[in-house]
Amino acid sequence: MATTKPMPKSAPPKSAAAEERPKAEKTYQGLTRKQMVEIYRLMFLSRRVDDREILLKRQQKIYFQISGAGHEALLVAAGLVLKPGYDWFYPYYRDRALCLTLGMTPYDMLLQAMGAADDPSSGGRQMPSHWSSPKLNIVTQSSPTGSQFLQAVGCAEAGRYFARHPEAGKKVAGDYRQFKDVRFQGDEVVYCSAGDGTTSEGEFWEAMNTASIRKLPVLFLIEDNEYAISVPVEAQTAGGNISKLVANFPNFHFAECDGTDPVVSYAALTQAVAHCRAGHGPALVHGHVIRPYSHSLSDDERLYRPEAERQKDAARDPIARMQMLLIRENILDEKAIDKLEKEVEEGIQEATDRALEAAPPAKETILLNIYSPNLDPSAAAFDAPPIAASDKAEKGERTMADLINLCLKDEMRRDERIVVFGEDVADCTREQYLQQKLIKGKGGVFKITAGLQMEFGSERVFNSPLAEANIVGRAVGMATRGMKPVVEIQFFDYIWPAMQQLRNELPLIRWRSNGGFSCPAVVRVAIGGYLTGGAIYHSQCGEVLFTHTPGVRVVFPSNALDANGLLRTAIRSDDPVLFLEHKRLYREPFGRAPYPGADHMVPFGKARVWKEGSDLSVITYGAVVPRALQAAQKLEREQGISVELIDLRTLSPYDWEAVANSVRKTSRVMVAHEDTLSWGYGAEIAARIADELFEDLDAPVKRVAALDTFVAYQPLLEDEILPQAERLYRAMLELARF
Repeated sequence: MATTKPMPKSAPPKSAAAEERPKAEKTYQGLTRKQMVEIYRLMFLSRRVDDREILLKRQQKIYFQISGAGHEALLVAAGLVLKPGYDWFYPYYRDRALCLTLGMTPYDMLLQAMGAADDPSSGGRQMPSHWSSPKLNIVTQSSPTGSQFLQAVGCAEAGRYFARHPEAGKKVAGDYRQFKDVRFQGDEVVYCSAGDGTTSEGEFWEAMNTASIRKLPVLFLIEDNEYAISVPVEAQTAGGNISKLVANFPNFHFAECDGTDPVVSYAALTQAVAHCRAGHGPALVHGHVIRPYSHSLSDDERLYRPEAERQKDAARDPIARMQMLLIRENILDEKAIDKLEKEVEEGIQEATDRALEAAPPAKETILLNIYSPNLDPSAAAFDAPPIAASDKAEKGERTMADLINLCLKDEMRRDERIVVFGEDVADCTREQYLQQKLIKGKGGVFKITAGLQMEFGSERVFNSPLAEANIVGRAVGMATRGMKPVVEIQFFDYIWPAMQQLRNELPLIRWRSNGGFSCPAVVRVAIGGYLTGGAIYHSQCGEVLFTHTPGVRVVFPSNALDANGLLRTAIRSDDPVLFLEHKRLYREPFGRAPYPGADHMVPFGKARVWKEGSDLSVITYGAVVPRALQAAQKLEREQGISVELIDLRTLSPYDWEAVANSVRKTSRVMVAHEDTLSWGYGAEIAARIADELFEDLDAPVKRVAALDTFVAYQPLLEDEILPQAERLYRAMLELARF
């Protein structure tokens, strides 16, 4: 039987409004077609700036080149998700595309490659691809890989602190705050990137740990091109994949993506940034990228990468992939792409021509911005004598430990930007024990910070992990944002894990950014021997390693009053300060003093004359001062020889004028210190005296110091190793009789 097919139902007629409604534009993970074109322009721009620098290097018109090629898609996506001048950025040297997306220009970058005076990142002081822009919140970058991680954590802590204490960010005349433009947002994110090889650095793990514990809004972007110069990822990272190793850190958002695809990267980064901005904690995005060029022009990857492997990378080139996507999606045709690329090339040529004409820095600028140009801690403004106490309770003599503690309390009351942290510095991390009065509280192994947490709270006084780089690196990030961290390294003997931050970061930030950023943190350190049982790892000195570093002030008081006044100067100054506190002097009867008031300051670079004399001069500092004073008094009493005793108080800067005047008066001089004799601090003083005051001398410059060995546990050996009053006495007598 034949059947008849039913007639199809006719569609209802469209309304006029429906016919006029435009078809919704297709988006790509939220990216519009216009944004897709801009992504390609920025990616292509980044690659072509790399290529232009390579050409200039081969023409010997610039001096170094390192490229961001192969990372462009991931980094442009990051730049679009984040906010320049709002969020904060700790990039690394492959992040050219990020910086272009945030607002840096090819001309800015080529000026840096030229080492020009107008280079906005460093004024010709740093290599190319070491980004810096105060306006965009791109914090000055250095070459040591991974040193940015802990600083980013400290930066995030500072942003959170200022958001909770907005009044603390106001400028105040008379100290470092006058010169700090504090900017913060309630939901800012701190970006920190690195290559896969850099995750081998211990500071990466310390930063991940602290960001996790404190739920900080830090976005860690790992740009995995599978090589750290010539070392492949499987030799750097167990299992060859960092994502698998970090997966159990709490409070984190984790994502792994194809970093050669900007759309996929944008989606991953959007979710990660949203997690951070909402206050849920940090995020780590692991982007798989390529490295189509050698590590730098100083490297030749053909020596360790076969052609087949290099071709495999080339097949994933993000520039070619993005170009094909634009054509496939009918966003741009080949003609439009050619036009875009030509415009980019013309812009780079124009920037190159201008940059080649740029003047180099003037030679006389070399010494600018080593220290603060605004606030000189040796100036008269920092010379505030002690005020006699009116309260009977304050008239009693206090130890050095007491007056350091009182200085910290006074300064924390006047300056809300000060935070104190380090290992064991809090009264108790588990605050409920304090609230329930179950315990007295610790306040440091030497009790120097006792009571600070109870008065100022756990947001301003807290314990750090047992990791010295963590303490100093976070302090660097905080101080860069305008806070005043006063942190503690428990023993000088354990300062060495922080050496990267103390040598390559803290002192250099102002100089390497040509004054764009500064870092006036204070690092307090318990130092020295004479402890009876301190042994090798609780008795070290080594201050000369830091006086050898430009950019950091080094202070070493010998008594309670000076410790109080010098610490206050350190806190109010605009330079980073290493504040050395001798453990033996903390509670010595020598040098005790009444409370000097809340504004007592001692200027840096001004020595103290403990005893005037006419026959010979002794230049010293720290715990040798009371021993030298004892020896000098004995020498005068028994031999009638008059000794002038100079206590330097600060080692960088030091009071050369006081030294020179004393030597001219006595014509004989001895330099004494607790550290080992050879290559010690005294060698520099002695050499300068011999160089500049030779005609004023009636005898060779003499030095007394520790033996060239380590401090032993047995007290008899310790006494032999360290300079004692009797040895100082014999040396003074020998010098006087020359």
